[in-house]
Amino acid sequence: MINWDDYDHFSKQEFDCQQTGENEMRPAFVDKLQALRYEYGRPMIITSGYRSPWHSIESAKTQPGAHASGQACDIRVGPGEDVHALVTLAVRFGFTGIGISQRAGQPRFVHLDTLNRKAIWSY
Repeated sequence: MINWDDYDHFSKQEFDCQQTGENEMRPAFVDKLQALRYEYGRPMIITSGYRSPWHSIESAKTQPGAHASGQACDIRVGPGEDVHALVTLAVRFGFTGIGISQRAGQPRFVHLDTLNRKAIWSY
């Protein structure tokens, strides 16, 4: 169980499943994310944290993904944000799955996870 009062820059509500309200984030993931946030020195707006296996995105998959494991989040990247710095720090802090959304006309975000793989991809 996470004591959300231990995190200066994040709240439980940011990580709650947007469809069920559940939240099974893993403390080790949020600890790592908090350390990254301190080093990054800029706000990190969480657009998606935990997703229940029953969330429409997860249930459409053959098996639930990183978000359903409590080991992933998506961070909104605003205009002028230094995506390169964020990704470089994420690698240094041990995030092993890093996805960068770059679809024209869509809000940009960076996906971070700590699954047992090493991958960087672009959407």
